[in-house]
Amino acid sequence: MAEKTVQGAQVVGRVAQLLRIVGRSPEGGAALPAIVEASGLTRPTVYRLLNSLAAEGLLDHHAETGTWHLGPEIYVLGAVASNRYAIEDLARPSLQRLADETGESAFLSIRRGDETVCLLRVEGSFPVRSFVLHEGVRFPLGVASAGLAIMAFLPEEEVDRLLDDGGVRAARFGPAHTAERIRANLEATRRNGYTVNPGLILEGSWGMGAAVFDRHGNPAWALSLTGIEQRFRPERQEFLGKLLLEEAHKITQQLGEHASGR
Repeated sequence: MAEKTVQGAQVVGRVAQLLRIVGRSPEGGAALPAIVEASGLTRPTVYRLLNSLAAEGLLDHHAETGTWHLGPEIYVLGAVASNRYAIEDLARPSLQRLADETGESAFLSIRRGDETVCLLRVEGSFPVRSFVLHEGVRFPLGVASAGLAIMAFLPEEEVDRLLDDGGVRAARFGPAHTAERIRANLEATRRNGYTVNPGLILEGSWGMGAAVFDRHGNPAWALSLTGIEQRFRPERQEFLGKLLLEEAHKITQQLGEHASGR
């Protein structure tokens, strides 16, 4: 019985992993070789699980391109689940104000385990944009402005655990993501209240972020702005940071009121 339980849990874990991998490419879809590589599973196993998920409506397979996409059942489940969470409805006006006042693209990201996931975006009016971030994109905490903004306000022991990754972040995202460099960014975030990502993921693509807190005071989401380096000069950062903090504070307050039934 114990062995069956472990096997069942393993299958569930693999299914969840595949859904997350496909979900990272919401527009173009994910090709089978890329899914196999990202999952670390064998090609036959991945192919079997993908087809089983498609049979349940959780995935779609595009015959012409060979790519896999999230299916209609995911949309239905998400729509049902959204009734339990007020964050997107609360955040959308803030994102619109940020985009309107700054001209930059504005985003809402959520913490999921040791990662952040982009949930919403509102495009700004400035014609040149950064495309590092879009809905469904995941980054480890401590990477990108949203992940830095959230990580800065976690308990120190949790920060230590996250940064004890054997150099995985630095290997994947570059030398600016060593534990020492991330800790320096976290300290600056605590001082300013907002974080600045000076092109650490993609040269020339800058971002800034501010944490949104749940009713228990935990940093659970983040607002962020992204754009090209010329739009994030030091003389403009204070203005952008002030706007981010104001909108993040509004959402935090509204979440508290929503939880208390006011």
